[in-house]
Amino acid sequence: MKVSKAEITKQFIIEKTAPVFNRKGYAGTSLNDLIEVTGLTKGAIYGNFENKEEVAIAVYEYNTRFLDKRIAEAISHEKTSTDKLIALTEYYRNNWKGMFERGGCPIQNASVEADDNLSFLKKNVQASIKKWAAGISAIIEEGQKNGEFHKTINAQDYAYTIITILEGGIMLSKIMNHQKLLFSALDRIILLINNELRK
Repeated sequence: MKVSKAEITKQFIIEKTAPVFNRKGYAGTSLNDLIEVTGLTKGAIYGNFENKEEVAIAVYEYNTRFLDKRIAEAISHEKTSTDKLIALTEYYRNNWKGMFERGGCPIQNASVEADDNLSFLKKNVQASIKKWAAGISAIIEEGQKNGEFHKTINAQDYAYTIITILEGGIMLSKIMNHQKLLFSALDRIILLINNELRK
């Protein structure tokens, strides 16, 4: 199916502004920032989006889809549930530099703003976190079914614990400008997998 000129322009705006929103924040990104990075006029931008909020939501969804795709690709090569969870940690271990250069984790960045300041974005962020937790829970449940993990553990509780440790490590590592803090968090997740999940 042929893609329309309007759809091409819209995607161009999203891709060009995505790094800006992630680095400067959704509230901190101005219309002038969007004009500068795209080279388009105000009319061209708002001819494709109703307002900056609509651009922000589209950008957030684009950034999280990119992250989801990369993580899914890293996990897809693994056979066991244990290795899939470890592959999640390895993705961040191997890609932290590029992520930090792009402004950090898009889910974390949007969470901070959406919680108190950007209510229009909150549902999208909540949906992303629930989807992420559901994906990790599914891996843990698969491990329970195939005998890798203890059957008595609550998969969802552990999924959210893994996300909490990971996002905490990202936040501290970024603000302190030290990769060791993220790596320590990743090591802690691996210890949790080996000592609490595995039989």
